[in-house]
Amino acid sequence: MSSISKAPDFLVVIPARLGSTRLPRKPLADIGGKPMVIRVAERAKLSFAQSVVVATDSPEIQAACDEHRIDCLLTSENHPTGTDRIAEVAQLLKLPNDALIVNVQGDEPLIPPELINQVASTLAENARCAISTVAVPITEAAEINNPNVVKVVLNRSGEALYFSRAPIPFVRDAQAIQSTEYLRHLGIYGYRADFLQAYSRLEPAPPEQAEALEQLRALWNGYRIAVHIAPEAPPAGVDTPEDLERIRQLLGNS
Repeated sequence: MSSISKAPDFLVVIPARLGSTRLPRKPLADIGGKPMVIRVAERAKLSFAQSVVVATDSPEIQAACDEHRIDCLLTSENHPTGTDRIAEVAQLLKLPNDALIVNVQGDEPLIPPELINQVASTLAENARCAISTVAVPITEAAEINNPNVVKVVLNRSGEALYFSRAPIPFVRDAQAIQSTEYLRHLGIYGYRADFLQAYSRLEPAPPEQAEALEQLRALWNGYRIAVHIAPEAPPAGVDTPEDLERIRQLLGNS
């Protein structure tokens, strides 16, 4: 990943809620004496962000943030997605329409600060795009065909044409597979504040509902998504108890 010496002005928002089916109360899971959401916020503070805010519907998470002096906003319990929660933050903070917000997932305690900077810079450099995100090359057939690995196809300007759980592009001629580039999408986003306000009013799109990928709502409605291609994926986040134990081994003494 290229090093960025200066990034545009931007804000990091970390949506965090206690409801998780695979790992209950995940944001408050202890990692070396600190809740996971605090670990994520501390990583985000190492980026060039002007501020880092946790957005939650849980007074418990808010109390943990207060204890560790992390800015936190209590938001509605009724948001269907993290993007909707971030849109409320933009309203509460009265952010200008051109403000840049990077959405960092609350289960990424090892996220590289440089990746956060890159997402913000990619959005700032693509004025016609409402969103930025990241992809990494993949070559393993198991990953390409895994529906849990989201793939993205880009146009010549580096903007997303489509995201899918299916292996895209589909290679009709087996001889062409060696020259076909597959890209795995990573779930980190940058947004312009005016897009967030529009997003909260958009109806779910048919391809979004079919694929269970909320970014397809933006494409369906004509919004552009700039995609930065990173050379390698960052460390994996926490989805399962096994993931949590792995992170505890890595960060338990820090």
